[in-house]
Amino acid sequence: MSGIFGLYNQDEAPVTPSEMRPMASLLERRGPDRTGLWHKGQAGLGHTLLATTPEALFELIPLSHSASGCTITADVRLDNREQLLTNLGLIDRKDTIGDAEIILQAYLVWHDACVEHLMGDFAFAIHDARRKTLFCARDHFGVRPFYYHYTSGRLFVFASEPRAILALKKVPNKLNEGRIADFLISQLEGIDKTSTFYEEVYRLPPAHTLTISPDSIQIKRYWTLEPGPELQLNSDEAYAEAFLEVFTEAVRCRLRSAGPVGSMLSGGMDSGSIVAIAKDLLAKEGKGPLPTFSAIGPDSTNCTETRTTLLAQSLEGIEPHSIRYDQLDELLPELAELTWRENEPFDNHMTLVRSVYLLAQRRGVKVVMDGIDGDSVLSEGSQITRLLRGGRLLTAYREAVGQNHFWQGAYPAWQQLYRSSRAAFAPNVFQDLRQQLTGKQRSRKNAEKNINTSIINREFSRRVNLEQRMQMLNSHREPAHFRMASAEAAKSLDHPYLTVAVERYNRVASSVAIEPRHPFLDQRLLAFCITLPGNQKINEGWPKIILRRSMQGRLPDTVRWRRGKEHLGWDFTRELIGNTESDVINVINKNNHHILPYVDLSIVKNDLLSFNECVEIDKKQEIYETACLASWLENFMGKHQ
Repeated sequence: MSGIFGLYNQDEAPVTPSEMRPMASLLERRGPDRTGLWHKGQAGLGHTLLATTPEALFELIPLSHSASGCTITADVRLDNREQLLTNLGLIDRKDTIGDAEIILQAYLVWHDACVEHLMGDFAFAIHDARRKTLFCARDHFGVRPFYYHYTSGRLFVFASEPRAILALKKVPNKLNEGRIADFLISQLEGIDKTSTFYEEVYRLPPAHTLTISPDSIQIKRYWTLEPGPELQLNSDEAYAEAFLEVFTEAVRCRLRSAGPVGSMLSGGMDSGSIVAIAKDLLAKEGKGPLPTFSAIGPDSTNCTETRTTLLAQSLEGIEPHSIRYDQLDELLPELAELTWRENEPFDNHMTLVRSVYLLAQRRGVKVVMDGIDGDSVLSEGSQITRLLRGGRLLTAYREAVGQNHFWQGAYPAWQQLYRSSRAAFAPNVFQDLRQQLTGKQRSRKNAEKNINTSIINREFSRRVNLEQRMQMLNSHREPAHFRMASAEAAKSLDHPYLTVAVERYNRVASSVAIEPRHPFLDQRLLAFCITLPGNQKINEGWPKIILRRSMQGRLPDTVRWRRGKEHLGWDFTRELIGNTESDVINVINKNNHHILPYVDLSIVKNDLLSFNECVEIDKKQEIYETACLASWLENFMGKHQ
């Protein structure tokens, strides 16, 4: 995943290379293959390349169009190259033209509307000398990052990472304390799609464009996942076949690469389905095997995740690689160094993912696919409520019983039926009114609960108005009722939680020069999945039933019909803590003055006394997260104050 950056001076002051070079040096870790700079007058653009597509090997970015004077920098992988090349009359150049130049050509034809023709992962900026503007855009789901700072009438600066923006002395380096609160109360990570840990550095939201001109800045949304009519086919087999066609294309597009493409492989359906399709596509082209990267435990007998992962690794056409959480020492000290030098404290629990990316990097793989958010894309939502509302009481009962069975008793059927009945039979107006009236009360109770059960400093929680932040988070809640399943799915997939999850994967992957690719976030796949009937998403308690059916004969039945969900994320983090216990304690003691305004030190110090012997997950995790915050604040204070 490449790095992009640039400046635009509204006051028409000339941009100089000396301003741009520090930005480039901070992004060369994510784009180590080549660095390019361009500047002219009041604008400058830069690029650090991670060459992950065949065309990127020879495409020099920033790239200028001599006739128009337009110049682009881009971090991009397009899914609809051939369609664009045909529409733009460039099909004869399909083997030589890069994705950035395709976007530039699209801009020359369609101007700002070019984004409406693009599919794939992208963040780009185009300087238009004719209009004296800088036109910027971010892809539909925010797979590629875009951060910016704007000082009205003077300076606009953007980059793939905030620290590259802060490299400019003109940019204020003020800490956004609200985001510290979001970290300490982890559910607040998805409070919005714009804030960062820095007061005057922002994220451009997914599916948005930004245009800066000599006298204005405009931010616009260019795309929304729109609900549509329910898809009607004549059999379960027909639905599975239709899904498989779209899903296969999503995977195929993400196999285009300048080198080997790998994939994460767990014991679940999502990454396993990607691997099953990808290995077959490679085999048809006479390529392969597909490198896969798995996180497992030492005991396959008592660990379902490890056992099913090993079964998935028995697939023909793959080259499996594994990392065990009890053998993390083989990734040290790099794993520890990356953990203590995170771009954001939110990444502290990504040990498993970071370990897998490190494993891939050491095997010479630059591109890794994953099954991120297959759960959300194929979520059944309020299916039981809709069944009850439609008078299908027996089917609703079977779904409630089946779900409880799938989740191994975690969701008693009577509770699901009771809650779903309230939503199904209470008048819509009453439900909406109740949700509005209880919203503030819920936010207040959540704020009080978190203050009482976390280490957040009480005075700090009042200073940042924790209750108001809870209300901001709750504003993204789905309405109390949905008549259309597609409307509920579209709303759910627009939640900031999806955005922040994708951004975490990006930060962790780019720290080791890996490009993550997410087939389940293919625009066409999501548009297809939100139109699926509820019985194609869940059947007698089996979630993602259409995916399970489509993988018949492609994945072992033990994987396809596995119940429940087990994740080894905490096991990996716990082992890392065990390898770095002295660092955890030292970084907290060393930085008491940095964390004092934000955490209750009396709780922290008391917990530290028994940290080495502590077996309570919550306590252990709390201290570890405090250490990560302390380390991040130490790095911030040292570099920016």
